[in-house]
Amino acid sequence: MCAAARETQTAVYLGVMERPQARGGHSLYASLVFIDTDGEIKSVHRKLMPTYEERLVWSAGDGHGLRTHPMGDFIVGGLNCWENWMPLARSALYAQGENVHVAVWPGNLNNTELITRFIAREARSYVLSVSGLMRPEDWVRGKLPDGCELPAEETWANGGSCIASPNGEWLLEPVLNEEAIVTATLDIDAIRAARHNFDPSGHYARPDVTQLQVNRSRQEIVHFNDD
Repeated sequence: MCAAARETQTAVYLGVMERPQARGGHSLYASLVFIDTDGEIKSVHRKLMPTYEERLVWSAGDGHGLRTHPMGDFIVGGLNCWENWMPLARSALYAQGENVHVAVWPGNLNNTELITRFIAREARSYVLSVSGLMRPEDWVRGKLPDGCELPAEETWANGGSCIASPNGEWLLEPVLNEEAIVTATLDIDAIRAARHNFDPSGHYARPDVTQLQVNRSRQEIVHFNDD
């Protein structure tokens, strides 16, 4: 992926399963990786809190990856799945100048149709929700673990990828039940216009009344001091 990003001069947000060696190399983290146009990994954000039954599989992350990245006139940041609902995590990105928010989801319109436009209006930012598909034809029969049966539904995840503008209107309405490569042109002036009356980390913030503290240190179980 780094080589492809470098060859095409494309920045990438990529969801991965991470097994960090500094945490023993066994526990899994749902991580969001940012790769810049030079093909370099610039941040790895581990999902702060696995959602509900996910806690049986995924480990809780930390704030190390709560970072934004410049891309021309824009500043991009991203969050994983339901942590997009976490107002303080969003605020940590807003305060770093984020004006393009990437929300990564496992799939389904019910995850993206409300929160995408809500974040856009709250942050006065573009919001790109990226969502997957999970259909019976996507599974290789006979390749599941012993005793594992698939539910009978025709589609378990129907997509819902979409883009909302800084005023909360759709730039790209949710795409359902199909794989697609979609593109859109973002206008920096639309962000400036939307923030003229409301800037959540600027003129409409009151740091003398409320402040947020963010611990961005990578949480590790041991620190070695080798002489």
